[in-house]
Order: sequence, then structure tokens, then C-alpha cells
Amino acid sequence: MSTYLWSDTGHGRPSRGALPYPGAAMARTRFSDRTQAGRELAAALRAMALQPPLLVLALPRGGVPVAAEIARALGAPLDLLLVRKIGAPSQPELAVAAVVEGTPPDVIVNEDTADLPGVDEAYIQSMLPAALREIERRRGIYLRGRPQHPVEGATVIVVDDGIATGTTMKAALQALRRRRPARLIVAVPVAPHQSIVALGDEVDEVVCLVEPRPFYAIGLHYLDFHQLGDAEVCEALDAARANG
Repeated sequence: MSTYLWSDTGHGRPSRGALPYPGAAMARTRFSDRTQAGRELAAALRAMALQPPLLVLALPRGGVPVAAEIARALGAPLDLLLVRKIGAPSQPELAVAAVVEGTPPDVIVNEDTADLPGVDEAYIQSMLPAALREIERRRGIYLRGRPQHPVEGATVIVVDDGIATGTTMKAALQALRRRRPARLIVAVPVAPHQSIVALGDEVDEVVCLVEPRPFYAIGLHYLDFHQLGDAEVCEALDAARANG
């Protein structure tokens, strides 16, 4: 298992020039639901004349119905990118590390929070078994043994239903980049501008439809932002597979 560091303040590397989608709006009416958001993202991506082979990777659960619309529109396979956050001992929502699926899985430590009280290598290692079990549980339920699609050499589009701080997404992208995609793109309906900028070192392009200023929460930009259950995720994946 490989362990890496990430930082929300940058890596001291030159940016790959990732830019938000030129049509990104500062304000707009809300998306009706994740499906509509996916259709709008698909239209933006179709205009980019992406080079095959294409692969769409969804971050479950919320990213799956968005990604399903993109995969359908582009005629691309849909797979999952499974990542589990490891929270701080006293602040579970604050990411100190993330576990990203793979063979072997990658453990990426957030150097900005690695010196919090109670956070050390022993703590992170103690949290890994539960995180890996949840990753395996989700892949078993959602894909039921179907093999993963290859990343190397593909134009890979990573999709979620929105980005807030971007810490978990950033960790996932750092691990994914090591699998050598030909081109790496993030596509999200909504995100704050600062999170888009923070992803610039990790991807070739960012497609984001809405960059609200100020940004409060992803769900405020949807009329329907209900929490997805496992059954809905499986239904969207099965439909995408049938269309492929």
C-alpha cells in the first residue's frame, strides 16, 4: 500500500494549466436534480472533442447519476472511483487522510492537518481497515464483481455532484494520476472558485458549470438533492451498462 502527501495550499509544482469551463456562471437558477446537471455537463464535454478511449469515473454516491448522463452522451464506459476520508479524532468531518481504491490502494495524507492532536501514522493505520472494508462493500454492492476499466492511456473524466472544499477529490486525483491516464478531467456542476483553482495542479482541465460567489453549500444549487441510497446507485450503473 502506497502513502503520499497532499496539501490544500499547493505542491510547489507548476500548474498543468487547468481552467474552469469558459461558460461557468457566477449565479443561475438551480439544477432540477443530478440528472439535469449531468446532461448540462455532457453538453459542455461534447463540445471539447475529447480523444478516445474515454472513461467516466463517478464518485459515489452523489456523482453516479451525474456521471451516468455523461457516459451515455459520450458513449463511454462508466466506472467508480472509490475513496474514503479518514477524519481527525476530534473532528470526523475534517480530512487528515484519504484511502483511494487500487491495487494496492493508496493512502494519501493531508499534510495541512497531519499535525493535529492525535493524528499520527499509528492513528491513520488504525483507521485503514474500516475504510478499506467500506470501499470493498461499495464495490461489491454497486458493481457485483465486474472488473474495473483500465485507466492507463485513456481520457478520464472524474465526476461528482459538486465540490465544496475539494480535499477528498484532490486526494483521489493524485492517486489516479499515478495510473497514467492520457488526459485527466474533472467535471462537476457546481464548486467554489477557490476549489477549482486548487485542483489546477492535479488535472488537465476542470469543467464546472456554476461557480457561486459566495459559496455556501452544494445542495443549495439543486431543487432535488436527496441523499442517494445504494439501490439508486445500482440502478444508475445498471442502466449505464445496458446503454453501453
